[in-house]
Amino acid sequence: MSTLDMGLAASAALFGILIGSPLGGWAGDKFGRKPLFMIDMGLFVVASAMQFFITSVEMLIAVRLLMGVAIGAEYSVGWPLMSEFAPARLRGRLMGVTILAWYGGFMMGYTAGYVLNLPEPMPWRVIIGTSTLIAVVLFVARLGLPESPRWLWSKGRKDEARAVAHKYLESAEDMADMEKTEVRQGRFADLFSPQYLRMTIFVSWFWFCNVLPYFAIATFADSVLAKYGLAGGVGLSMVAVAGVAVTVALIDKAGRRLFTVPPQWITMVVFLVIGLWSDAPSAVVLGLFLVFSFLNAMNGTLTSIYPGEVFPTEVRGVGTGFAAAVSRVGAGMGTFLLPIGVEQFGVSAAMLVAAVVVFSGALVSQLWAPETKGKSLSETAAGYSH
Repeated sequence: MSTLDMGLAASAALFGILIGSPLGGWAGDKFGRKPLFMIDMGLFVVASAMQFFITSVEMLIAVRLLMGVAIGAEYSVGWPLMSEFAPARLRGRLMGVTILAWYGGFMMGYTAGYVLNLPEPMPWRVIIGTSTLIAVVLFVARLGLPESPRWLWSKGRKDEARAVAHKYLESAEDMADMEKTEVRQGRFADLFSPQYLRMTIFVSWFWFCNVLPYFAIATFADSVLAKYGLAGGVGLSMVAVAGVAVTVALIDKAGRRLFTVPPQWITMVVFLVIGLWSDAPSAVVLGLFLVFSFLNAMNGTLTSIYPGEVFPTEVRGVGTGFAAAVSRVGAGMGTFLLPIGVEQFGVSAAMLVAAVVVFSGALVSQLWAPETKGKSLSETAAGYSH
C-alpha cells in the first residue's frame, strides 16, 4: 500500500462518522435512543465481518467507511443515553469511564496488533476482523435495555417515562428534574439558533482541537517517533489511559474546567518546544510526547461529558452527533494529513501546525467552557442556553 492508501484506509472510518453521527443523532432524537443503540451495533457487526473478505484497497476503504457510519451513530446516541440515566453527583465519573474504556481499547488494540505479528505476521484480514467478535458480544448485551425516560418525557409519553424512571433513576430529585424536560420536537436548525449557538461552537471546536493532534500522533506514533530514533506507540497509549484514570477519579470533585482549560495551554507549549527545538535530544522529545499523551487524554475525557450536559434533551442526540462529526473532521485530517505532512515538510512543521490548532481550542475553552459539576441536566442546559 502507498502512503496515500494507508492514510485513506486509516481515516475511512473517521470520515464515515461524518455521515453516521449527525444522522444517528437526528434519528435518536426523533425515534428514541434504544432503537438506534441496537441498529448501530448491528450495522457494525455486519460491516466488521466483511473485513474478513477484503479483496482490494477500494473494498477495504468502503467497508471501513461503513463501520464509521455505525460508530458515528454510536457517538450520538450512547453518551446522551448514558447522561440521561446518570445521577448528577456521579455523572462526570460514569461518563468519563467510557473514555477510559476507549483509550484502554486503543492501547489493547495497538498491543494486540503488535503481538499478532510476532514471530510471523498473522493474515491482516484476521487482525482487523477480530473487532467482529467484540461487536457481537456488545450487540447481545444490549438486548433488553430500557428507553431513556427523559426522551420519553420530552415526547409526551409521561406514563412510560415515569415507569422507567421509578425503576432506574437513583432518586426523587432525578425524577423531578426529568419532569422539567420540555415537551417539544427538537430540530437540527436549533443548534444554530441564538439560544444554542454558543454551546454548539464550544463543544464542536473543543472536541475538534482535542482529537486532531491525538489521532495524528497516536495512529502513526511509531513512524513519527522513529524520526527521532524512538519507538513508543504502546507507551503513549498507556500514559493516555493513566491520564483518563486520574480525570475520572477527580472530575466530580474538582470540576470540569480544571481538566478542560489548563491541559490545552500546556499541550500547546509542548508542541511549540518540539517544533522549534529541531535538534532536541531523543529523551526530551519522548518525554514531551508522553506529557502530551497524558494531558490530551485528560482533556479528552471531557469530550464524553460536555455534549451530554450542555445540550437539552430535545437536541441532545443531534447536538452530540454534530459535534462528533466536526471532531471526526479533525481526526480524519490528522490521520490522513500527518504522514503526508511529515514526508513533505518534516516533523517540526507538523508540530507547529498542531500547536496552532491546540491554541485555538484552548482560547475557545478559556472563554466558553462551563462548570457543570454537580448540576442536574436541566440546570446545565439552561445555564448555557443564552
